[in-house]
Amino acid sequence: MNRIVVCCAAASLTFGVVACSNPQATENRDTAAATTTGSPVPPPAPGTPVITISGMGYSAPITVAPGAQITIVNDDEVAHTVTSRTKGLFDVHVGGKQRAILTAPSDPGEYGFDCTYHPAMVSNLTVK
Repeated sequence: MNRIVVCCAAASLTFGVVACSNPQATENRDTAAATTTGSPVPPPAPGTPVITISGMGYSAPITVAPGAQITIVNDDEVAHTVTSRTKGLFDVHVGGKQRAILTAPSDPGEYGFDCTYHPAMVSNLTVK
């Protein structure tokens, strides 16, 4: 009886380790995030405000007019977000090697943002 319990516990532990260590699961999660960005976004027109994500960081902080349409270009292979530190203000998910559009807040001010997937990625958006 003890032998059966030990065998079942060992089999369960082995299954759990194998299931949790599947590297493809991470790739699938990034792919799923990439599909939530909506319709393809065309390349930004000259003069359009752009936030570029590259090398796990945002481009220099930008200044835009209230309500401006900002193109977010993700040059990295992995998904990122542009998420306001003020809860609920803006939260744009951008898959790896994709683009998305962010509408700037209508009130002038400084707006800090970060990436929910990579908390060390931080920047600011100035609206005036």
